[in-house]
Amino acid sequence: MKREALLDAAEAVLFEHGTQALTLAAVAERAGVSKGGLLYHFPTKEALIKAMVTRVIDEFDDLVADYDDGSPGSYTRAYVKATFEVLTGRQGARTSRRWSAITAAASDPELIAPLREAMARWHRINPDHEPDPLASTVVRLAAEGLWEVLSHAPDAFDEQQLAALQERLLSMVAP
Repeated sequence: MKREALLDAAEAVLFEHGTQALTLAAVAERAGVSKGGLLYHFPTKEALIKAMVTRVIDEFDDLVADYDDGSPGSYTRAYVKATFEVLTGRQGARTSRRWSAITAAASDPELIAPLREAMARWHRINPDHEPDPLASTVVRLAAEGLWEVLSHAPDAFDEQQLAALQERLLSMVAP
């Protein structure tokens, strides 16, 4: 079984049953593999959680890179577009499952460390690339707030409201 399928199984266990249910045995059962098969890829529950967190970060980084054209302010615009794609796009349901990995890691400083590092990197402003660094900061923080709201209340905004929010945030960092 491939590593990605094991991570998918772990996310499903987390999303459907919560952090208390995340055990190696539960993940192996969900994935349809022996516990030994799971342990080959992830020797501990902590290794599994770290891999899930890393995947969330890597996928977001890839989306941002896809949207970032290198022009002034484009990083923040890319950040907003990636955020909305993750939250409302074709990956929406998968995103909810994946975000549960962050929840699982949140109580352990070692497991959440990669996300803290990514957050610091994502929110570090390069004044040479951002025409209005303060506006860029506000826009990225608003995008973070949207992640938080939608992780707890996925139906807080309808499609039209979300489109309007995205448009407004992008206008705040328009070229």
